[in-house]
Amino acid sequence: MSLGKTYEPTAPKTVAFLGLGVMGYPMAGHLVRAGHRVCVYNRSAAKAVSWVAEYGGTSAPTPRETAAGADIVFACVGNDADLRSVVLGDAGAFAGMKPGAVFADHTTASAEVARELAAIARERGLQFIDAPVSGGQAGAVNGVLTVMCGGDAAAFEAMRPVALAFSKAVTLLGDSGAGQLAKMVNQIAIAGLVQGLAEAIAFGEKAGLDMNAVLGVIGQGAAQSWQMANRGPTMVEGKFDFGFAVDWMRKDLGLVLAEARRNGARLPVTAIVDQFYADIQARGGQRWDTSSLIQRLR
Repeated sequence: MSLGKTYEPTAPKTVAFLGLGVMGYPMAGHLVRAGHRVCVYNRSAAKAVSWVAEYGGTSAPTPRETAAGADIVFACVGNDADLRSVVLGDAGAFAGMKPGAVFADHTTASAEVARELAAIARERGLQFIDAPVSGGQAGAVNGVLTVMCGGDAAAFEAMRPVALAFSKAVTLLGDSGAGQLAKMVNQIAIAGLVQGLAEAIAFGEKAGLDMNAVLGVIGQGAAQSWQMANRGPTMVEGKFDFGFAVDWMRKDLGLVLAEARRNGARLPVTAIVDQFYADIQARGGQRWDTSSLIQRLR
């Protein structure tokens, strides 16, 4: 449930939400709380039934039926293939959307699929925004996600006030694909930072320091970060059940490294950290959160 979320006043819209995973489930709930008329779809129908029981709204058996009549269709699914499966085809959302409606995709996917679906949307008289999010499960539950968007400015302005139901910031960063590329920048930064934090804590432990005390001190200086404040103490405690799983990070870093091969960017640290996460997977930590990198060092 939301912890003190304040909803900005906006005219109620008819919206659809496709994908009720750990992110989509609470995100769709915030749309109801903000006063919008919400219809949901999930591949596992039981999850949609549970969501309706908790939040109200309605559900439909296909993306096409869910999207029918919606002003904005939001989606948050697993990967490129999952996204295409809910968007395209006779049962896909594009087949049911009314002319001019906006499809806002919160999946962390490739920039290529964003551009592909944006082009198809234009051909059909629809609008498409790639809008991956940062903030993890806690950000979704509390309605304070950061949304990075790519696409047409008019479509962005239509979806932004509605997306603020589950976000603290919704920003247009360029044309189609720019949102996904910005999310890749985000994941590059996090990967290197978490590895550095893991090494720092492991070093301090080997040196016999009280690492909670050390983190309290250096967290007031130049080393401070969200990861240090929120994951440093839990890394010290050996707790790794805070939402964003290693499997998901490896999927994201796979997108990053594939894009780097296309654009020529050099990412030596990111490539190494990706392999460190592969080590964590091999240790059975597929569902541990990303701060579990420290387990390699203990």
